Amino acid sequence: MNPMKSRPFKQVDVFTATAYYGNPLAVVIDGQDLDDAAMQRFAQWTNLSETTFLLPPTDPAADYRVRIFTPGGELPFAGHPTIGSCHAWLQAGGKPKAAGMVVQQCGAGLVPLRRDGSRLAFAAPPLKRSAPSPALLAKVAGALGLKAQQVIAAQVLDNGPVWFGLLVNDADAVLALQPDHRALKELGVKAGVAGVPAAHDTSLLIGRSNREARAFGNRPAVPNEDGTRIDLEVRAFAEPIGVQEDPVTGSLNASLAEWLIADGHMPERYLAAQGQCLGRAGRVYIERDAEGRIWVGGDAVTCVDGSVTL
Repeated sequence: MNPMKSRPFKQVDVFTATAYYGNPLAVVIDGQDLDDAAMQRFAQWTNLSETTFLLPPTDPAADYRVRIFTPGGELPFAGHPTIGSCHAWLQAGGKPKAAGMVVQQCGAGLVPLRRDGSRLAFAAPPLKRSAPSPALLAKVAGALGLKAQQVIAAQVLDNGPVWFGLLVNDADAVLALQPDHRALKELGVKAGVAGVPAAHDTSLLIGRSNREARAFGNRPAVPNEDGTRIDLEVRAFAEPIGVQEDPVTGSLNASLAEWLIADGHMPERYLAAQGQCLGRAGRVYIERDAEGRIWVGGDAVTCVDGSVTL
């Protein structure tokens, strides 16, 4: 074991512009000479959903390399650690090779991030998806407390992390969920559930039976703090990795966006909200560009800035 030393450290709140309303991330700015066991031990100690360690890149195209740990193990990629780590790297004096763009190296490969003022957005990694078996869908829906008629569509989503994604009939159904976490753990399923805010005008109810109308129709606005419309309510349940509910989940929102936009359930640009049931107000900005690439954006705020002995 290498002798412990003081290392620069930040704790960042991600997917929020207001501190303590997003998803916290611990970032060790200098992770050099730490072995896997030391990284895992510290991630268990912080007890946050993720802790990251920044390292020099081994790929010449990258600006930095990151390793991402949950309390239970290492991840090849995760969304809020990507935005939070980039925010911390830039704030600590990191200089990207290309103006306006940062390239992160992680276990899933190279992930580009673009800068839009203070907001960062990462390019969603390639998605593999498939239809779940009817038997598994029934079990997962049952564990979530959903009735069959509430589920509009479902997919198994894999962009590094694997999520069982469900689109349900409205946002109120998402917010009302009280899952059986033990059942989800026994199934080995991390479940991501999304719903579009329901129409208050009964004339829109017919349109909701058509997926294009759901995506592009005159949906009622759910007010955001800056007056913009919230288009999708999201919750993430991850008991198999020791996280009953994640406040705001970048990887899930990335895979949901790839799926829901491709299948016509959502428009090419939308705002997702997550964390309301945990007293958070996470905001995830989704956009598909002219080349068809999905960008997942969010703000980040540094809440703790100092050093850690590791």
